[in-house]
This record gives sequence, structure tokens and C-alpha cells, in this order.
Amino acid sequence: MILFTKFNPRRLSSLPKLPPPQSSLADTDRIAKLINDHPFPTEPLLPLLHHHLTPQLLTPVFLESILVRLFAGHVNGHKALELFLFSLHHPILRPTPRAFNFTLHILVRMREFDKGWELLETVRKENVALITPKALSMVITKYVKFKSFDETMEAFERMESQGFLGREFRLPEFNVLIRAFCVEKKMMEAKAVFRRFHSRFGMDSRTVNVLLLGFKETKNVFAMDLFYHEAVVRGFKADAVSYNIRIDAYCKKGRFQTAMELLEEMSDRGFAVTVETMTTLIQGASIARKPVVARRLFDELVGRNLVVDTGAYNALISVFARTKDMKSGVELMDEMEEKGIDHDDVTYYTMYEGIQKFGCIDDVLKLYKRMTNKNFVPKTRTVIMLMKYFCQNRRSDLGLQLWGYMIEKGCCPHGHVLDLLVTGLCCRGKVDEAFGCFKQVIESGRHPTERGFRVLEGFLMQDDGIGGGVDKLKQLTGMLKRLQQVVPSSKGHALHSLSPNVEIC
Repeated sequence: MILFTKFNPRRLSSLPKLPPPQSSLADTDRIAKLINDHPFPTEPLLPLLHHHLTPQLLTPVFLESILVRLFAGHVNGHKALELFLFSLHHPILRPTPRAFNFTLHILVRMREFDKGWELLETVRKENVALITPKALSMVITKYVKFKSFDETMEAFERMESQGFLGREFRLPEFNVLIRAFCVEKKMMEAKAVFRRFHSRFGMDSRTVNVLLLGFKETKNVFAMDLFYHEAVVRGFKADAVSYNIRIDAYCKKGRFQTAMELLEEMSDRGFAVTVETMTTLIQGASIARKPVVARRLFDELVGRNLVVDTGAYNALISVFARTKDMKSGVELMDEMEEKGIDHDDVTYYTMYEGIQKFGCIDDVLKLYKRMTNKNFVPKTRTVIMLMKYFCQNRRSDLGLQLWGYMIEKGCCPHGHVLDLLVTGLCCRGKVDEAFGCFKQVIESGRHPTERGFRVLEGFLMQDDGIGGGVDKLKQLTGMLKRLQQVVPSSKGHALHSLSPNVEIC
């Protein structure tokens, strides 16, 4: 991966980090599950927090770990907000900017922008030091994703005029605004913002690199090259970050030889070749179907005195996955464990993807058992992949097991995961189990999707005999109506698909 695009704390040290103590992980699982399972909005959350957050757990690190888990688990944002406000007003516990950022991110991700502004205003009055440019980035990025261009610009100006950072905006905030459009691949708007504010803020190497990154993410290498040469004419001096971005762009387009030429140019100009640069080239060799070259580049890491990290191993694993050599991929995972290098979500996703294409379900289950035995909590895309695979292979029982595992870890799986599971269960005649999963989501304060509701509704209507399908449907619609009073639904949510002939309990 490119150094500029994503921060990895593992790069801060060459020493392997010890995993968190099992007791700490167990407490995180327990508290996150209690919060996620809490019947919201029927009962307030504060009594639960006061009862279960004992003095030994009242630390900033533990608060962060809970919010990280709630973020990964797509928890109802109102619960995360309650937890953060509990910490903000607690006489002992002091929240960190990172805890604030996760809370704000959870709210704006679920489009609760009014709640986000209220939180910003509260923190500005009580502890303005918690508000950093990262918070600005989160709000503006979600405005770009969900709102119009004009609404985004109004939000940017509002954050400056209300003094959330305690000063007028400068070049770093300008770069945040441009980056928000680039992250969402809206390059026309990004260039419009650049032209509109360039005279006020100016530009630096980060401005150019952000725009290069945007062109790379849209896979428009021609536009990236054109902008790069225009920037050079304006006086821009290429740095290590811009080289890394361009190398990554060429690798992803299959122009591996051009990327290698850039690597040579980069070295000749005295820029340090990092483990991220080499990892990108290993991935490029994988895309170009050059496994021998990828292995040579991986072996060069030690010769260049670079510390091999999870990302480098993941890149090489992807080579083996593309060449159907899953045995070598498993051996690399074993090697990582021997060297104390953690597996991450990319490791498991890459292996699952390869095994599903070239292996059998027993191989998938073996890796799945390995993952769960390590108490690893996969991210959304990996959960979706596994759920889809289980249900397509008529193993909805395994899908239900995966659902239970994620719930035990304090996660409320993504709506698409629920859709896949409900469809798989209903098609196998397990309508009661599908109904139970739907109830869990609503009770946790989340709106299920219209697609999943339509599937379950159809099977419940057919089951209106001994199973009491219509009564169950009435129960669900009543729960959705009560949830709607506190957490408004959005387009695509189940409440918009309620049949008019279904009475509410």
C-alpha cells in the first residue's frame, strides 16, 4: 500500500508487537456485546454503562477499544454517542481525540449529521482540544458522499466560521477538502475546489499528491500523468509520496514495467525505497502474473534492510492466490505466526478468496476455524464474502454460526450480511431463525434493509398457519415503527417497504 493513503501504526516500530492480553480482549467483547444487545431505545444506556464499566476499565485505551469495535460492528450511532458523552462527563475517565473521532465517524456514517454537529458543538464548549483536523476530514468526506456539492461547501464554511479548530482555515484544511472529493472519486468537483480556493490557500506538495491520489483511485492514469506534468511546470518537485502514488497507479493498470522504471528513477534521485513501495511492486507483479518476480522483490526486502510487515506478506499471498497455489499461501501464514507478525483482515480475505475459487468448502472451514480460534474479528467485506459462500453452498447453518460469532464479539453485522443470511435460511425452511436474526438487528437499534424485509415478509406470509407468520410480521413492523421515532430510516430501509395491509402491533 502507499504510505500516503493509509496510516499503519505497525510502521512506527521495527519490533513485533505483542497481541493484547486475552483478558483485555474478553472485556472488549463483553462490553461491546452488552452495548450492541441493549434494547434501544426502549431502555436508556447509561445505567448499563455505570454498572459494567468498573474502575479498572475506566481508561482511555479501553474506551478507544470499545469504540473501535462498535465502529467495526456498525452499531447504532446513538449508543456510541451515549458512551462518548458518558466518558466526557465522567470525573475520572478522559476521552482522547481518537475516541471522539470514532464517535463522530459512526454518527456521520449513518447520516446523522445533526447529531454530529451537536456533538461538535458540545465538545467545542467542554474540551475543544479533542477536535482535530481529522474530525473535519470525517465530516466533510461524508458530506461529499451523501450530500450535494453546495451542502458540502456550506459545511466546510460552517466549520471555519464557528471556530471548531479555534482558528481560520489554512492550507492543511484546504487539502482536507480536496482529499474528501478525491476519496469519493469526484475529480471534477476536486478540480473545481482547487481552482476556487487556490488563490486564497496556495498549494504544497500534499495538495498535488492528494490530487494525484484521486486520479489514481479513478484509474485514470492518463489524467494523472497530465496533471503531474502540469504541476511540474508550475514548479512542483516530485517527492517519495508522489513516486509511490504513480508506481501504484501503473501497477494497478498492469503497466508493471513502467512502475519498475519509476522505481529506478526514484532511487537515482535519492528517495528512500520503503517497504510500502516494495509491497506495491509485489502486488503489481501479481497483477502482471509474474510470480517469480514477485518472490524476488519480496526477498529483496531483507537485502534493502527493510522490515517485512503484514502488508508485504499479504501482497505475496495474493500472488499465490492468483496462481492457485493456496498451499504456499497457508505456509506464508504459518511463517507470519512464527515471526510474530499478525494476520489482518486482508490476509484472511485474500486467502478466503483464493480458496473459494480453487479449493473446497473443507479448506474454507479449516481457515475459518483458524480465524475464530484466534478470536479475530473480520471486517465487513470478509463477513459478506463468507456469508455469501456459506449460503450459496447450502450451508446456512454455517452462516448462522458466523452471525452468532459476530454478535458475541459485539458486532451488528452489515445489512447485506443480514440479507444474505435471511435469504439462505428462508430458502432452507428456517424461517424462525431468520425472524430471530431480524429481531436482533432491530432490537440493537439498527434498521434492516428493504430487500431483506421483502424476502422475510414473503416467507412469513406463506407461514401463516401453525408458525403464526402474520403475527410475527406485525411484531416486526411494530418494532420498526418504535425505532423510527428515535432513529429515522433512510431510503432502502425496511420501513419504506411495509405492506399497507399489515397492521401494527
